[in-house]
Amino acid sequence: MLPVRTIGSQAPVFFVPTGHGDCSYVFPLVREMDIDCPVYALPWPPFEEARRSSLEEIATKVTHAVRKVQPRGPYRFAGYSSGAVLAYAIAERLLYLEETVSFMAFIDVPIPAMSPAMTDTEIALQMIFEPLESLGDEGFEVLRQSAGQSSVEQLFEKARQIGAVVGRPDLYYDAIRYAQFHQAVHSYEMPSLPVSVHQFYALEHSLSRRARLPPAPDANSPMRGWDRILGAEFIQAVPVPGDHVTMMAVPENRRVLARQLSAALNNSPTTHPNSNLDVK
Repeated sequence: MLPVRTIGSQAPVFFVPTGHGDCSYVFPLVREMDIDCPVYALPWPPFEEARRSSLEEIATKVTHAVRKVQPRGPYRFAGYSSGAVLAYAIAERLLYLEETVSFMAFIDVPIPAMSPAMTDTEIALQMIFEPLESLGDEGFEVLRQSAGQSSVEQLFEKARQIGAVVGRPDLYYDAIRYAQFHQAVHSYEMPSLPVSVHQFYALEHSLSRRARLPPAPDANSPMRGWDRILGAEFIQAVPVPGDHVTMMAVPENRRVLARQLSAALNNSPTTHPNSNLDVK
């Protein structure tokens, strides 16, 4: 548990890591926010290469850490990108324990798509090598063709042979963690919870220079598909300038996001209109 801000009279806000396990985005964002509450960043729990954990199991571990900081609700969560699905699973766990979740902020979080099953190697290709600026299109095509019949370890060996990775011995273990988390997210049977969500969505569409899987049908809608789970009346869509990356990376966009997120937090209720729903 990383304390980002330790003072404030209101209930704390817990930020989850991104789908890459990165919580560094929290620090510059919170510096721009005008809030009266502590803030914590939740790092990924340890992953075991030999054993797969479901998202529910991961959420249970993280919930223990959250309750050590804040034993009772109401709880408030925020998350950027697909890692925020973990925040939803944590909320499910807390509601099962008869706690209150009063605030959920999604920062450009698409609902997990029912996409064709991907192997760990294909996930590593997409998350590690697809965005790698130092890898040319020809080299990427070599890796793409190799990914179909290779293990993650063999893919990295091929990448070393063509000079795509130099140093960074931890990159292989990052890829394993990314793959495990991705598989857990896409295997999660998402319930409809009695929570309201603020969806801070990027106004611009992200463009990739390489061919990728087609986007999910709801990927570009303001609610990012969550209205199919929660109902549109429980989602407040808030536009933010930039695309999925630049909404956070570009300072002026991040300041807009920080201002809007602060306003939502400062006006957040302590209960939800459907708080009597049974989520057990």
